[in-house]
This record gives sequence, C-alpha cells and structure tokens, in this order.
Amino acid sequence: MLSDVIHKLLSAITNQWIWWSDASIKKDEIAGAIVLTISILLLSIFYYRWTFLKSRNQISAPLPPGPRGLPIVGYLPFLRTNLHQQFTELAQQYGPIYKLWFGKKLCIVLNSPSLAKEVVRDQDKVFANRDPPIVALAYTYGGFDIAWAPYGSYWRTMRKVFVREMMSNTSLEDTYGLRRNEVRKTIRELHNRIGMGVNIGEISFLTIFNVVMSMLWGRTADGRQAKCVGTEFRATITRIIELLGKANVSDFFPILAGFDVQGVEREMKRLSEVIERIFDSLMDTRMKMSMDEGEDTMKNKGKKDFIQILLELKEKQEDTQTPITLNQIKALLVDIVVGGTDTTATTVEWLMTELMHNPEVMEKVQEELSDIVGLDNVVEEYHVHKLHYLDAVLKETFRLHPVLPLLVPKCPSQSSVVGGYNIPKDTRVFLNIWAMHRDPEAWDDPLEFKPERFLSDASKWDYSGNNNFQFLPFGSGRRICAGIPLAEKMVIHVLASLVHSFNWNCRRVKSLIFLRSLGL
Repeated sequence: MLSDVIHKLLSAITNQWIWWSDASIKKDEIAGAIVLTISILLLSIFYYRWTFLKSRNQISAPLPPGPRGLPIVGYLPFLRTNLHQQFTELAQQYGPIYKLWFGKKLCIVLNSPSLAKEVVRDQDKVFANRDPPIVALAYTYGGFDIAWAPYGSYWRTMRKVFVREMMSNTSLEDTYGLRRNEVRKTIRELHNRIGMGVNIGEISFLTIFNVVMSMLWGRTADGRQAKCVGTEFRATITRIIELLGKANVSDFFPILAGFDVQGVEREMKRLSEVIERIFDSLMDTRMKMSMDEGEDTMKNKGKKDFIQILLELKEKQEDTQTPITLNQIKALLVDIVVGGTDTTATTVEWLMTELMHNPEVMEKVQEELSDIVGLDNVVEEYHVHKLHYLDAVLKETFRLHPVLPLLVPKCPSQSSVVGGYNIPKDTRVFLNIWAMHRDPEAWDDPLEFKPERFLSDASKWDYSGNNNFQFLPFGSGRRICAGIPLAEKMVIHVLASLVHSFNWNCRRVKSLIFLRSLGL
C-alpha cells in the first residue's frame, strides 16, 4: 500500500540521518552531505511521480480524433465560409466529437445532444468561460460586455443588472407601449406599399432597432433620422458579424497578433467608432429633449430608461473596489444593440421565407390569428401566449435556421473529459447546434419544415435549454442568452402583425384587412 511505502521510505531516511549524524561527529561532513542530498532527491522524485500519476489518472482519456491538417497552419487552409455545414460534414467522417488544429489553437467540435448535455449541464461551470477572438475584444472595449466577459463576479453583476432592469416582467410590461407603437408604425408604412416589393429583413430590423433604442434611451429618433440611423447601424452590425466569423491569423498565432496582418482588428475598431458615434448622437438628442421638456416632465413619464440606470449604478460604485467605468457601460450597450437587433430581424426574415415557401403553413397561421385575434382587431402581446401554432412555427424556424449555428465558443477553465475524450484547458469548444437540430437520430424528417413536431408537449420544447438538449437555439446553462424574453415577444408580435395584416407571396404584398379595421 502507498502508506507502507511512505513509512519505509521515511524509516530509510531516518536511518540515513542517524548515520549522517554519526559521520558528522566523526567530521565526515562530505559523506553526510552526500547522503542527505540523495535522500532529499529520492523523496522529491517519489513525490513528483506520485502527483504526476494521480493527475494522469484523473485525465487519462485521449484527445478526440480529427483531420491532421498541414504542419504549422493545421486545418486553417481548408476552412470554408459556412463553418457549421463543414463541421457537420466532418462529424460524418470523424464522429460526434473531433478536434481541429487552427495554427497553435486546439479546437474541439461537439455535434450531438448528449455531448452538449455534458458541457452545458454536467460540467457547466467548467465550460462557463468564453474564448473571445481579437475582433470581439476590439468592439467590446476589451470584453466588458455580457457575451464575451469571462465568468466571474463582474459578469454576474452586469448580467444581473441587465436581466433585472430590462428583461424582468415589470420592465417589459412598462415598455410594451413602445413596442406596440413601432409595430403599428411598420404596418402603416407597409400598407402604403401594397403591390410593391419590400425588404422584410430591413423592415423588421428598423422596427426592432427603434424598440431597443426606446428601451435604452426612453425614446427614439423620429422619421428620417430613425431610418438613416437604422440603415447605417444595420450595415455596421452586418459587417461586425462578418468579421466575428472570419478566420483571423492573429487568433491562431499569438506571436503575430501585434502586426494585425489581415487588418481585421483595425477594421473592427473603425466599426466600433461608428457605433460609438451613433450612440453619442442619440444620447445628445435625448439630453436635449430632457432639457426642453424639463426634469419634472421626464420623471412623470414613469420608468427610468436603461442608460439612466447604468449611469446611476456607475455613480454608486465609483467609491467601491470594483467601480463600473464608462467603457464597461458602452460595452454592455453595444452587446444589447448588436445582439438584440440583427439576430431578431434575421429570424423574422427566415420565418417569413419559410411561410411563403409553405403556403399550407401560412394558411394555418392566418386561421389561428383570425380565431384568436379576429379580423377586425389588432394583434396585441396578450394574444401571443394563445398563438400555439405560430409559436410552433417560430420554434421550427429556430430549429432549421438557428441565429448562431455554433453558438458562442466555450473555453474550459480546467482539463475535463467529455464523451470519453480529453478536452484540455483553454481549448476553443464549438457546440454545433445546426447539426444537432438536423440530426436524423433525434428528429423525424429533420430537413422538412414541420411545425407540428412542437405541438405535442410545449413544456418539453421551451427555450430554457434545460428540458431537451436536442433543441438549444439560445444555448443553455449559465451563459444562455439573457435576452430571450424580449426576443420571443418581439419576434412573435412582429410576425403575427405582418401575417395578420397582409397576404404575402414571394413577389408582392397584398392587403388582407382594410386600414380602418386596424384601428391605426
């Protein structure tokens, strides 16, 4: 036994110590020193081997299989544009978990619900960190936002503020009027374009952009200013998302990071300046409105807007050990606007596309809206929880077209075992939910658009990521998307209003209800 071995070793060292003592008395100091040195060396070797074997037994699993790639650059030269599709193809060859070397960076891709469960639930805390690329740090002031910040006290504080102040039921109820006004404004504008082509992505983005800005600053720019700002903002956000998905050599060869060989970091900083300029412009507009109307008028308007809450929180924590800086506030605002506008608008665009490609589904949605809302009424948010078939259509859209097919990459804080394979610390881990949502072992007819699959058990198919690991459109665990409550309300409200107010096809929009019946 280990205890017996240690006992014998200590006894031997004690005997040697006695011998050395005798030798010292006899003035044989050299021999005694040699014996003591050998004894300490033996004990050190024994301790090292014992701790090494112990750690090796803890992580004894091998690395996952995967393509070899090329020397130095690894698999980087073989990457294609749609990574989620390429990763799904590789899973058919190497299995549901495999590794890829991107230069010096080890990446592991998970492609099955069972493996996702191990990461987002069984070992959620270990995988709660992110692995932000350089471009992400560039537009979030060093990773001070919710999406990319490392797991810890700062991240928990900022997420708590966001959820409590902006995503709570009370907050969403207080801002319902803002959302309703923007949706009705969109319906009025579309009615004036009956028979003409419309860009659903642009329309939905502008609507959601104005809603988010209203919640942040208490009001939004009107008319031409709103359209100009929204158009510029969408182009900027689209480019930001493109850069986030672009392979940057600086991420995979840290020695080259300072050179910014591809110029990606410089471009991201330029885009960040554009967003900051838009923020400053809207903040100046809002401050002028506040001064014109007076502080008493603003106080009587009800709930404080989000920017006021953050600035007050900043003042309260200025004298604490962890004060909130202005850059941290800006990073959170960027996170809210970038993460909450383009992704939601993209979902509306995909959903309308699927409805027009599946006219029988469109007909069922319109029938449900007629029954629940009525032909002479306007869609309200209180109708949303009754629209079960439309909810199923939304979930089927999320299944086939997840907003983030690979979610946000995770990064384990320590080495761990997943699916029988070792995932070393600081590895970049991708959850390929695009593959999971189309897995024939988990779904019947996975490539078919069939909303009925989500009608059987509503509680089983919620967005929490806790009840069914086959369906993770917003992720799961500690780092699940914090904006789910608003996203769900906005998407269904916008979609229901569009489908209820007009008949659609791929070439033109035709009025279904007279403008006077909308009560606008």
